[in-house]
Formats: sequence, structure tokens, C-alpha cells
Amino acid sequence: MSNEYISEVGIKLEEGMIFKCDLGKIKMNDLFIDDQNKKSIDKIGPNPSKLLALSVLGCLAGSFTFCLQKKNISLSDIEGKAIITSKRNEKGFWRLKKIDIILNPNIDNPQMRKRADQCQKSFEQFCVISESIREGIDINININY
Repeated sequence: MSNEYISEVGIKLEEGMIFKCDLGKIKMNDLFIDDQNKKSIDKIGPNPSKLLALSVLGCLAGSFTFCLQKKNISLSDIEGKAIITSKRNEKGFWRLKKIDIILNPNIDNPQMRKRADQCQKSFEQFCVISESIREGIDINININY
């Protein structure tokens, strides 16, 4: 079994600071990263910070749901929020300082909720995104003119 998996995504400039995402053969309508429009009502997609937070949220919700399924715990619904805290660094550039994740699983049975507590202790380690961010991700940049 290989210890490495490589996948690829891409973007193409649509206009201004709006990029169309290339997600390969995923069946979905277009996804845009909108770092141009400042008002939420004008945006046609998330900005990069919100997309990152959404990735963390989706990964953690998926990991928690997977853990519950492995323990045969019925989950009628799960909702979540990611709250992003941004702050300017000493040079004046905006940086993400914190992403708070709130998961609200709907588990009706009190006994199932007690069993679900076991998942709270272990599910995070299965989320590729949050654990990679915590450990630090190597980012290599090449600009090809």
C-alpha cells in the first residue's frame, strides 16, 4: 500500500479577483473563489479564508459522522459552523489566527449520545485537513511565465 496520494486541483482567472475552480471530474456546477466582491450579497463564491474554514468543517463533520456510523449510532442530522478569527500580523497583513468549529449532531437516543462521546475523543485524528493544518503543511510555489 502506498504511503502517498497525489491529487490536483486548479483555478483560472475569470475576471478581477474571481477564479473558477477546476476540481477535475467531480460532478458539480462551477465553484468560484471570489476575493473581489467585499459585500457578501455580491459574492459568487467563498473567499479563500472561508473556503479553508469550510474544508476544515466538512472534514471534521465527515470524520465524526464516520465514527458514529462505525459504532452503529443513528444520526438523524448534523449541522456545523466554522467561526474564523483573522488578525493583522506585525507587518500589517491579514492572517487566520483561529478557526472554531461547532458541530451539532442530532442524536435522539440518550444512550446513543453516551456512546457518541467515545467518538469525541478520537474522531479528529481522522480529519486530513485539520490535522495537516495543525502539523503544518509544506507549501512550494513555482511561478512559470
